[in-house]
Amino acid sequence: MSEPRKPLIPLDDALASLLAQVTPLAGTQAVATAEARGRVLAADLVSPVDVPPADNSAMDGYALRAADAGALLPVTQRIPAGSVPAPLAAGEAARIFTGAQVPAGADTVVMQEHTELVDGHLRVTQLVTTGAHVRRRGEDVRAGAVVLPAGTRLDAVSLGLAATAGAAQLTVTRRPRVAVFSTGDELVMPGEPLPPGAIYNSNRFTLRALLEGLGCEVVDLGIVPDKLDATRAALREAAARADVILTSGGVSVGEEDHLRPAVQAEGRLDLWAIAIKPGKPFAYGRVGDAHFIGLPGNPVSSLVTFLVLVRPFLLKLQGATRLAPRGYRIPAGFEWPKPDKRREFLRVRLDEASGLALFGNQSSGVLTSAFWADGLVDNPAGQAFKAGDAVRFIPFSELLA
Repeated sequence: MSEPRKPLIPLDDALASLLAQVTPLAGTQAVATAEARGRVLAADLVSPVDVPPADNSAMDGYALRAADAGALLPVTQRIPAGSVPAPLAAGEAARIFTGAQVPAGADTVVMQEHTELVDGHLRVTQLVTTGAHVRRRGEDVRAGAVVLPAGTRLDAVSLGLAATAGAAQLTVTRRPRVAVFSTGDELVMPGEPLPPGAIYNSNRFTLRALLEGLGCEVVDLGIVPDKLDATRAALREAAARADVILTSGGVSVGEEDHLRPAVQAEGRLDLWAIAIKPGKPFAYGRVGDAHFIGLPGNPVSSLVTFLVLVRPFLLKLQGATRLAPRGYRIPAGFEWPKPDKRREFLRVRLDEASGLALFGNQSSGVLTSAFWADGLVDNPAGQAFKAGDAVRFIPFSELLA
């Protein structure tokens, strides 16, 4: 007699439960700032210096006292960037270049377009405002200030900021090790002959790229046959080698879907079946000391469940503090009169004229829809809408970064 069917778990409940299982990884390492893109900062970065370290010029022009701007001023020095200027006396001006230190005694920089030289003396031709075009010492960063807090996922801008503060190395959390395998006797690898009834294994490539983009070390265990003993053996090997086991396929309830009994035999299963479309057959549990996450086999289902559930899980595992992607309210350029009972993630493209355009085939097997799209509409369960209604749009730039 089959066990009674349990209700599907709402996505928000599933995500909260999933994240509650995560303890950030122990262990840190120091890496060169130039090599730290995508890593998560393990300790606050405190600046030892003011940025900028001294008042400097924002323009090519002339440094002077604003009070002297109405007189003809002798130009007594030339200050290129990187030089140390002499103090400026009252009634003098100095030729100065962008980024150069403003000399003591000057309080203003006049851009060269607003000046003229008369017999070697400077005349200011525009009204001068005290402090104009001077970047003040420490206006960007003060010495002793936290430049980047622990939990920051390092991108191009944050790495530039770290370098601005003089950090040659950064302390980051270690990379998660994620063991990946696919199940399915129908799967073959690209480059191999495609027998009748077979398909190429796209999930292996999608998931590997997603994991590497999140800073993970990937342990690729390939394709596992649809046999219970082979699945159990793969789970044991994965648990011995990784922090997280990530599979695709085999998490439904068919006779050839062996992951559920294999995980229950080797460990435990805590979550099963989520109320989202695409992606209902999602599983979470433990095998030994490793987290187990089972994704659906259909390529769009696998992608969507990874983005909305696995991505925040892996970010928290690395100690990141910002887990949720940003969403935006944008008018739909299409109607959705027959919503599903589950929360839906629709593949859409931004359209300047209509707002959001819908890919015509929303099947979970059509990976073309994700390639075509700019992101996902996150539509609540049972929510119909008309063209022109604002819907929540999550761009792939938020989800794939």
